[in-house]
Amino acid sequence: MGLLQFLLAFGVFFFSSVVGLGVDPSLIISVFQDFSPGADFTGVSQVQGFHDESRAFLFQGSSRNVRVPEETAQRMLQKLRGKSEFTVAVTLKQEQLNSGVFLSIHRAEQRYLELESSGQKSEVRLHFQTKGQQTHTEIFPYTLADNQWHKVSVAISASHVTLYVDCNRIYERVVAVPLMDIPEDASFWIGQRNSAHGLFKGVMQDVQILVMPQGYITQCPDLNRTCPTCNDFHGLVQKIMELQDILAKTSSKLLLAEERMNGLDNCYCERTCSVKGVTYREDQAWTDGCKNCTCTNGTVQCETIVCPPLECPDGSVPAYVAGECCKKCQPMCLFTGQELVEGDKRAVHHPTGLCLLYECRGRTMHKVQNSDECPELKCPEAEQLTVSDRCCKVCRGHDFCAEGNTCMEHSDCVNLDAGASCSCKEGFRSLRPDNAYCEDIDECAEGKHYCRENTMCVNTPGSFMCICHTGYIRIDDYSCTEHDECVSGQHNCDENALCFNTVGGHSCSCKPGYTGNGTICKALCDGLCLNGGSCVSPNTCVCTQGFTGQRCETDIDECSEGFVECDSHATCVNLPGWYHCECRDGYHDNGMFTANGESCEDIDECKVGRSTCANDTICFNLDGGYDCRCPHGHNCTGDCIHDNKVKHNGQIWVLDNDRCSVCSCQMGQVMCRRMVCDCENPTVDLFCCPECDPRLSSQCLHQNGLLTYASGDTWTENCQQCQCLQGEVDCWPLSCPPADCDFTLVPEGECCARCVSDPCQAHSVRNDITKTCEDEHGITRFSGSSWLKHGTECTLCQCKNGHICCSVDPMCL
Repeated sequence: MGLLQFLLAFGVFFFSSVVGLGVDPSLIISVFQDFSPGADFTGVSQVQGFHDESRAFLFQGSSRNVRVPEETAQRMLQKLRGKSEFTVAVTLKQEQLNSGVFLSIHRAEQRYLELESSGQKSEVRLHFQTKGQQTHTEIFPYTLADNQWHKVSVAISASHVTLYVDCNRIYERVVAVPLMDIPEDASFWIGQRNSAHGLFKGVMQDVQILVMPQGYITQCPDLNRTCPTCNDFHGLVQKIMELQDILAKTSSKLLLAEERMNGLDNCYCERTCSVKGVTYREDQAWTDGCKNCTCTNGTVQCETIVCPPLECPDGSVPAYVAGECCKKCQPMCLFTGQELVEGDKRAVHHPTGLCLLYECRGRTMHKVQNSDECPELKCPEAEQLTVSDRCCKVCRGHDFCAEGNTCMEHSDCVNLDAGASCSCKEGFRSLRPDNAYCEDIDECAEGKHYCRENTMCVNTPGSFMCICHTGYIRIDDYSCTEHDECVSGQHNCDENALCFNTVGGHSCSCKPGYTGNGTICKALCDGLCLNGGSCVSPNTCVCTQGFTGQRCETDIDECSEGFVECDSHATCVNLPGWYHCECRDGYHDNGMFTANGESCEDIDECKVGRSTCANDTICFNLDGGYDCRCPHGHNCTGDCIHDNKVKHNGQIWVLDNDRCSVCSCQMGQVMCRRMVCDCENPTVDLFCCPECDPRLSSQCLHQNGLLTYASGDTWTENCQQCQCLQGEVDCWPLSCPPADCDFTLVPEGECCARCVSDPCQAHSVRNDITKTCEDEHGITRFSGSSWLKHGTECTLCQCKNGHICCSVDPMCL
């Protein structure tokens, strides 16, 4: 049975058994059952709900603090910690245009789980934490703030998120896997994000978090729930990979144990020597290249082999043999005056171009049958060389070493024009004339080092090191001086702290204008750096890309300041921190999505049915628009068709779904625009013109509590764009340019991801399951999987599209 079939069979069996048991009360966090926000909380009162089977609460006003008590919150959140499959369910009636949070589990700015509805933007937003403490926001365009009752469920199953409204599946998406590593000091709020923001206005009932597969069945029991969930497959695949890991480690341990057990027979304790993975017993001797070595009292002692002179009989000559240090007598062949040994080849080239190849075998040169044609050379004829051991020419720079060589450890193979030779690595010297065997030069013992005062020379393979004496610090690679951490920079003081040298150590103190413990000092800017700006020195902000000003309060308008030139079919749209070229009315992108709008092409409104021409006219497509033409001899009305209704020529009306837009019919074409705001007009619509609202109650407070915004003002905070509308703050994720690549990184202090070429630097990976990795045990790992490196406790490795990236967790050491 294949892996997929196994997972399907096991997953269905597993899930069916769970469903068959019903809903376990221990898996349900029923907020209004465990916590009653009634009379004890200002702005909350118990009211009639959607049904009478549970309590419902009305949330109103702007001065309330509905926070679940710490003990109760911890009891609730303990059920959710570490889970990757759960459902947030709520029955609600939200006031029109209200933007508010249903529930929020967070600590400071880190939102571990939060669900909100924006009536201003007609969106449902799900916020959660992913790997690396990254906050992810998933936006579902949908209007809940319509003063109507709705059953809302957001089901999360590993990387699979589904939104249900009134028992209808509205959206289904694949996202980053939520990480419910909720800390003990996290807070749990109902009907608001905190005491000042995200205030929900309306009625909520049956607020629940169901830590179980397909928890939406508590609201909609008739929905299909027979299929295994995404989390089932994630869990099963992870278990199989863990079993593979355990099997590999156990096999390795058993093999090692078996080897040790075999060595315990009739053993006695003695000091041994380990060389190149081989263990030698006391007084045991072996040959290592051109050295005879002995294990003496646990220490390896070696002497260079002195080769005796050879007197070979007739028909043989001294020659090196593979695996032997000294020359041995080898059978010889005489060929054109040369002495060749067994296996040597020589080619005879005739002026006619004919070539014969001979090989020395059994003291006789034998002709080698070579029927293969010579390969075509990819080099000029002037660069083609004739060599003695083959008929075919080679290009200059041919890799003879790759064809096999006799160079041993510490010896490198070097390509020559007509063959290969051996050369000792730097820091080693030859043990025989052909440089095939080399030994380390002990620079310390032979006085060939450069270590100076206050150091000790330590020999290393191929080199040496100068180690500082105790109490001294390094000046350079070869000398040391007395230890002063402050002068040498070997201290842990912050760059904005003063270092004071003390006996045996040092102390740190933050400079004026900075605060902290000396090892960490932060500049004092009174929290006034806006739009993601960083406080780098007292009252000095460094702005992120796209913002400027003393407090980074001003967005750089790349469109108006001439930084951008969009195609003629596109218009530049300025956004907080960046911009993009958007197709003009009458054009759409052809799918290539070029940055400057070159991919914008004309829409044939007549062909696709987007024209508003009445039936008595004929639609003619134009570049970027269309025209409603009256046939010759006809008397046309000039009327328009809008939302399947006839609008008369010259008629003006307000859109049903947008009271801030005014449309008119002009000779068959509908023209719409935003309402012009005249703040001098006492009857101006403040919803459409929030900037005309002078009331103090319509102002909003910035998240830092230090700034006040008028209705209609916008700003950027923590990678979100926020707007004040009639006293309510609504924030949504900052729009970012698309990053169409496999590996992305969000630079420190910035909000938008950028493409990177090094997968190990990437924060996010567009995983391709076909690009797998092979770990140190030979186990195949899918992209996105992680494991502890064999033999370590703190080195975590991850497969990123065929690349293995390992890092040490410093908190683990």
